[in-house]
Amino acid sequence: MVVRIAVGGFGHETNSFVSHRADFDYFADHRDRPPHVRGDEVLSWLRDGSFPMSGFIAEMEREYTLVPLVWAHGSAGGVVTEDAFERIAGELVGRLSEALPVDAIYLDLHGAMVAERFEDAEGELLRRCRAVVGDVPICASLDYHANVTPMMVEFADSMVIFRTYPHVDRPQTGQRAGRIVRELIAGGLPGGRSLRKLPFLIPATSQCTLVEPSRSITSRAAAFGGEVLALEYAAGFPPSDLYWCGPSVVAYARTQELADRAADGLSAWIEDHEADFASRLLPAAEAVREAGRIARDASCPVVIADAQDNPGGGGSGDTTGLLEALLDAHIEDAVVGIFCDAEAAHAAHRAGEGVDIELRLGGRFGPAGVKPLFGTFNVRKLGTGRFRTTGAVAGGQDTDLGPMALLRIGGVDIVVSSKRMQAFDRAPFEHLGVQLDRYRFIIVKSAVHFRAEFAPMAEAVILAAAPGGFLDDARGFPFQRLRAGVRLMPCGPTHPGSD
Repeated sequence: MVVRIAVGGFGHETNSFVSHRADFDYFADHRDRPPHVRGDEVLSWLRDGSFPMSGFIAEMEREYTLVPLVWAHGSAGGVVTEDAFERIAGELVGRLSEALPVDAIYLDLHGAMVAERFEDAEGELLRRCRAVVGDVPICASLDYHANVTPMMVEFADSMVIFRTYPHVDRPQTGQRAGRIVRELIAGGLPGGRSLRKLPFLIPATSQCTLVEPSRSITSRAAAFGGEVLALEYAAGFPPSDLYWCGPSVVAYARTQELADRAADGLSAWIEDHEADFASRLLPAAEAVREAGRIARDASCPVVIADAQDNPGGGGSGDTTGLLEALLDAHIEDAVVGIFCDAEAAHAAHRAGEGVDIELRLGGRFGPAGVKPLFGTFNVRKLGTGRFRTTGAVAGGQDTDLGPMALLRIGGVDIVVSSKRMQAFDRAPFEHLGVQLDRYRFIIVKSAVHFRAEFAPMAEAVILAAAPGGFLDDARGFPFQRLRAGVRLMPCGPTHPGSD
C-alpha cells in the first residue's frame, strides 16, 4: 500500500513594530534560506539543507511517497502583506486540494507570523488545510519562538518545536515530526490536546537554552513519551503583536487527561522559575568600556552582541549606536558584522578595493532617531555575497547576500551586506577575508544565535543595549492586541489589554 504524505511550508517571524513589510518579493528572494519554491523544487532545495523540512525528508522519503506543495520562509521582519499571505497560502492550499487523497500532511511553519489581515496567520493556514482534508493527520513543526495559539492547536494533530536556542536542532525537529506522523498514521488522531499560555513575556536573551532556566525546560519536555505524543515548549516572540503572544506549553496525547497532566506539570515548573528569566544588557558605551577592560589581559577576542539590532528578530541590521560607541572609545582591532546597507556596498564596489570613499553608512531603516554614520571609509575587500554557511545553526546552506564589502573606519572593520542576515555563522566574515581570531573585539548583530559559533572562541561575551528594532524589554513595544494581565517582563508590570 502506497502511503502519500503532503509536505509544505510557509513561515515568518514577524516583528510588528518595525516599519518594513514582508511582501511577496521578500519570500521569493534567495538570501540566507531558499527562495519560494514549489512542487519538486521543495525536495531538491530542502533535501540536504538545515531546516525542519530537510530532516523530515531524510526521515520519511524512503518509506513514504512525499507529495511536495510549496515552501516559502522569510527571515524575521515586518508584518506580512495581505498579498503575500494570500498568494502563498492560496497556492499551498490549492496544491493540497489537487494532491488528494493524502494520508497525512506535514507543514514546516514558524509559529510567529502576523499578516495584515490575520494576526494568527499560521492558525489561519492550518484552518484552511483542515477544511480541505478533514480528519487526515496534520503535523506542524514550529520555531522555538512560536506564539502558539488555540487555533493552531485545534487544527494541528501534533506540533513539534525546536528544543535549542541557538537553533542547532532544526533538521532533528523535522525528524521528530516524521516519527510522530508515522504514529498518527498507525494509531489515529490524538484523543487529547492541551495549550497552556504562560502569564509573562520572556526577553530573547533569556530564552537561550545553553543556560538556566531555559535549558531545564527543554530537557523536561523531552523526557515525556509513551502515550504522550508530544510535550512541547515555545518561548514566544515578544515583538509579535497578537492576543496570544508569549510562551506556551503544548501537549498532544492519546487521552485528554494525559495531555492536561503533562501540560500542567511543565507550565507550573516554568511559572515557579519566572524570576530566573530576568535579563541585563549594558548600555552601548558601558559595554565597550567593559570589553576594553577585559581585553587588556585576554588571549582571545571579546565578543559584544548588538542584541537589539538583531536581524533575526526583525532588526534592520543597520543601526549605528554600538559602532559609534566603538569609535568614540578609539577601539582598535575590532570587526562588526553583519551590517546591512546595500547603498554602501554598491558604492564600495564602484570605488574598488583599496580606495577611500565618503559614505553615509546605516540609519536607513532602523527605529526613529537612529542616525547614519558619515565618514571616510577604506574599502578593504569586496565580495559577491554568495557563499555556503558552515556553522551549527544553519550550515551547508547556499546563501546570497548581494554585493558585500569590508570597510574600515578608524580601527574598526565593518562587514557590509546588501541583504539582512543575523551573525550566526562565520562564513559571511570569512567570505571577505576576515580572520576572526586576529581581532581583539568581535561585534555581532545577534541576540543569541551567535553563541553557537562565536562564544567558543571568545574570552568573554557581553550583551549590549544599543538602539534597534528588537527590544529586549517588551515594555518598549506599543502593543495593540496583547491580552490583558500578561506581565511584559518576568515579575514586571502587566499589560492593560486593548479596549
